[in-house]
Amino acid sequence: MNVAIAGAHGQIALRLARLLAAQGDRVTGLIRNPDHATEVSRAGAAPVLCDLERVSVEEIATAIKGADAVVFGAGAGPGSGADRKLTMDRDGATKLLRAATTASVPRYLMISGAGVENPPDGDEVFAVYLRAKAEADTAVEASDREWTILRPGGLTDDAGTGSVRIGSAPFSGPVPRDDVASVLAHLLTDSRSAGRVLYLSSGAQSIEQALDEVLGSPG
Repeated sequence: MNVAIAGAHGQIALRLARLLAAQGDRVTGLIRNPDHATEVSRAGAAPVLCDLERVSVEEIATAIKGADAVVFGAGAGPGSGADRKLTMDRDGATKLLRAATTASVPRYLMISGAGVENPPDGDEVFAVYLRAKAEADTAVEASDREWTILRPGGLTDDAGTGSVRIGSAPFSGPVPRDDVASVLAHLLTDSRSAGRVLYLSSGAQSIEQALDEVLGSPG
């Protein structure tokens, strides 16, 4: 499988790249900072300089052409202001979505977050962030791509356990980034998840069991 990851230097993205590369998939990592190329390469992805906030949809489409799936793992990051929540977390995601359509990339995975389903009002940066993610998710849901939106709870750097809870109704709980990456790797090839919004936390089931429970057993 050929997968393009936007925001390839992100903590979940690097973990996902390692998993995909280890199973023999081809990974393209979109980055905005050339200094990140070495670490992205070490994770097994081919780094491509492509700043979603600055380049055109057509340039993004060129960068992801030939991919079977794209993953939006980019974000303005902690410490950024409200403006960048809009230009990256919302507009970057929708530009990647338009580029996926232009480049005929069928699959689109969005890393979102618990709480996005009911974003608060107000001018606080986190409120703006949740509304930006909500608008991006709405655009993804309205698209004709084979999309899946994953909304993990609070992210931790604990070692992954492979034991998770996955559901379609909103809930929130902590989950290691390792396990988020593992779930994304499963979702990339699970056609049952197309058109679904899924919530994720640590739990008591294996990833396979949790997906079968929420998506239905494979036919």
